[in-house]
Order: sequence, then C-alpha cells, then structure tokens
Amino acid sequence: MTNDELQLNVADELFWDPKVDNEAIAVSAKEGTITLRGTVGSFRQKREAKKAAERVYGVVAVDNELEVRILNEQRRDDADLRGDVLQALLLDSLVPSTVDATVKDGFVTLTGSVDWQYQRAEAAFVAGNILGVIGVENDIFLQSPTPWPSDVKDSIKKAMERDAKVDADNIQVETANGEATLTGNVRSFAEHDAAVAAAWAAPGVTDVDDRLTIFY
Repeated sequence: MTNDELQLNVADELFWDPKVDNEAIAVSAKEGTITLRGTVGSFRQKREAKKAAERVYGVVAVDNELEVRILNEQRRDDADLRGDVLQALLLDSLVPSTVDATVKDGFVTLTGSVDWQYQRAEAAFVAGNILGVIGVENDIFLQSPTPWPSDVKDSIKKAMERDAKVDADNIQVETANGEATLTGNVRSFAEHDAAVAAAWAAPGVTDVDDRLTIFY
C-alpha cells in the first residue's frame, strides 16, 4: 500500500467515525506511520481519532499531534473541573478511592495508588471524558500485588494462548523484577492491545516493556 492510499484510508475512517469531527484534522502517512494534526473540540475526540487511525489496515504507528481547543462556552474553572473529575471517578466502581486528581488550565493530573493496571487505565479514561478537559497525565502509582506461586511468564503466555485475537506463537515474554518485556510481531493494533493487556493482568507485574512490532 502506498503512502497516499494509506492516508486516504485513514481520512475515510475518520470521516466514517461519528465520534470524531474530522473537519479540522489533517492526515499524513509515511511507511505505515500516521501523523494526525489539527484541532478537535475535546480530549475524548483526540483519543477517538487515534483509535480510528489504528483500526486501518497498514497502520503500524500513530503520532497524535492533535490540539484540543475548548469552545468559550464550554470552558471551565479548574476548581469546577476538578470537582466533576473527582465525582466521575467516585461513581466508577472500577476506580478505587485512593485515586486523586488535580487540574491546571484544563489539564488533569491523576495521582494516588492502585493494585491493578486496569484501574489506572479506567481512571484515565473517565477523566478524559469530562467536558473541558484538554489532557490527562496518569501519575497513579501501581502497587505490586502478591504474585501467583506459579511462574508469571508462563501465566502470561497461557493467557495469550486463550485469547482468540492473539497468535501467542509469535510473541516472546520475559519477566524480571515485576517487569514483563514483550517482543515479536503482531498483525494488528487489536492483537497488540490484547497481548499488552494480558501481560498487565498478571499478578506481580508493575510495568510492561512493549517492544511488539505490527507486521502486515
């Protein structure tokens, strides 16, 4: 696939996705890497634009340079915005009460500690959905849960083998001191994300070194 063809396919996908206002988004492609430039009206749209680009066949990386510009009537004081973020976090049963948030000029910083990566990811997802947020920094500390008595590396590989989206034979896993390192080739962003999620789900894992390559 040529750069022009890939660029056009990504632009079509952005147009197709009703969650994305593509009118002010410029797309460029080079050797499988997509760069998104322009402006969107919310942080969620910026996130959704990246997801849309990742769905396109032939894309191996997305450089998301979109700028979030909040309309004047949707601008919020930092104190009010922080209150809405904290309220949303409180109402989400997946986010523990140990998570806190600060806001400066519309930019949210999440702090505190959790036991699992999915809780960190959920907190960032929830905060990014609040109207008026222009960015999210996830500084939540991941505590180390008690690992299973069995080998963590073997547990991760078995989880990948159970997942229909993952070809576990093409992925290598190494673990040391709470870090799981993933290497090898995957066929899509969906397979990439599933493999990374499997590694994060293993008890005792506090960091994932993602070295996977998307190969078509």
